[in-house]
Amino acid sequence: MTQTVAVLGTGKIGEALLSGMIRAGWRPADLLVTARRPERAEELRTRYGVESVSNAEAAKRADTLILTVKPQDMGKLLDELAPHVPADRLVISGAAGIPTGFFEERLAPNTPVVRVMTNTPALVDEAMSVISAGTHATAEHLLHTEEIFGGVGKTLRVPESQQDAATALSGSGPAYFYYLVEAMTDAGILLGLPRAQAHDLIVQAAIGAAVMLRDSGEHPVKLREAVTSPAGTTINAIRELENHGVRAALIAALEAARDRSRELASGNG
Repeated sequence: MTQTVAVLGTGKIGEALLSGMIRAGWRPADLLVTARRPERAEELRTRYGVESVSNAEAAKRADTLILTVKPQDMGKLLDELAPHVPADRLVISGAAGIPTGFFEERLAPNTPVVRVMTNTPALVDEAMSVISAGTHATAEHLLHTEEIFGGVGKTLRVPESQQDAATALSGSGPAYFYYLVEAMTDAGILLGLPRAQAHDLIVQAAIGAAVMLRDSGEHPVKLREAVTSPAGTTINAIRELENHGVRAALIAALEAARDRSRELASGNG
């Protein structure tokens, strides 16, 4: 790795990305970080051996800038960076709902921008990072972005027009599963199981089902049917899920998340 990469606004996702890059072979000497609080900057420097710098210094020195601040803070950060970012810098945004055009309008003409929506399983190297090119980003820029985010999971390229849908499905996706596990744990308690046992049963079932979906290549309907015997327990449970409109509720929930992503993109935060 010969390029210098700076992670700006290094919170949980930024730190996960930083640690993943180091595990993937990046030298700490080639990595810069910025943080709002001095004690946070010192924590990152001590933990990873990277250099903590100001946002302006990162813009001047790094070949690639990864912006991981919250969407509502992005405009202020770009105002601070703009005077210091040459047009040959690659700018990678991890902010939900903000289109690449927002960055291109505020930075030097022809600045390459790549938009990425990752998710919190980056903390355990199981992220899904969805990547879209801005107007001036080349195939090389996309490959470089995949190299960075591949350290914390899988990557997928999509047209930017699909980013709001990807945010709803994948960016927010882990929360839906946590919500279902929470509900199923409560059900297990209602059925007489201790909370810890109910939790362990459900988590392992979720892990096993996810691995089967990933590795078998089978359609989820076929895998579900393999568990659903005639007049058995599973089909009775599925009937109640359908009676309560769970499928329709999930579709409506994802549509609501997509619409909120669009609102963020239009500045209605």
